[in-house]
Amino acid sequence: MIKTIIIEDEKPAARKLERLLSLFTDLELVATINSVEEGIQWFSENPHPDLIFSDIVLGDGLSFDIFEKIPTKSFMIYTTAFDQYTLKAFKLNSIDYLLKPIIEEDLQKAIDKFKSFLPDDGVRNVHQIKSLIKEEKQKLSRILVKIGYNLKIVQTDEVSCFYSENKIVYLQTKERVFPTDFTLDELQEVLDDKCFFRVNRQFIINSNYIKNIHTSPCYKVEMEFQPTEEITVSRDRVKDFKDWLSK
Repeated sequence: MIKTIIIEDEKPAARKLERLLSLFTDLELVATINSVEEGIQWFSENPHPDLIFSDIVLGDGLSFDIFEKIPTKSFMIYTTAFDQYTLKAFKLNSIDYLLKPIIEEDLQKAIDKFKSFLPDDGVRNVHQIKSLIKEEKQKLSRILVKIGYNLKIVQTDEVSCFYSENKIVYLQTKERVFPTDFTLDELQEVLDDKCFFRVNRQFIINSNYIKNIHTSPCYKVEMEFQPTEEITVSRDRVKDFKDWLSK
């Protein structure tokens, strides 16, 4: 039996996931945890499971906080309403990343993926699984930004460009500019490279919003929506930029 636990602070979501997991006869649910504090205590006092289904944003913090205090070799399937934390999730033994509301078909695929990494005897090998999943990257499709005391979801396909200014990375949409919690290096890891390209140390642009490209005296890109600063392509990126435009 594959021992599992759920980390989820929303009771309706927890009950739904418990019901869905009960459909898998080779999974044994051993606990449902509702907070970071409870999680730290549980992982301190109990054998760690094979597989964890975990929300990310909990009432008293992020579920990542649990495993910063109590490291685990358990593997994760993250279940959350936001894919803001994709990059960090995939650094923490993550097998898959399911956006709420979770549907049975997506859950089935995620569990099947985990089982496909197991040897025939059902014993998981951490190094083997990590080597199989290290190339799998979830693409960021939406970003949670703050506006005063409110939160707003911005779809990445609405973003004309990301840029760095005074150590903060901003995203530009048709509406306005929003600060983010990412670095440009992190965004490079999780944005869809079919649409997004880092033209220099300061800018990542979306091909769907390119208005014009000047090639002399240097490559300069005009976006439909952008800050006042010019966007130039670094010399060492020009060839890659042209190759990217041709894809």
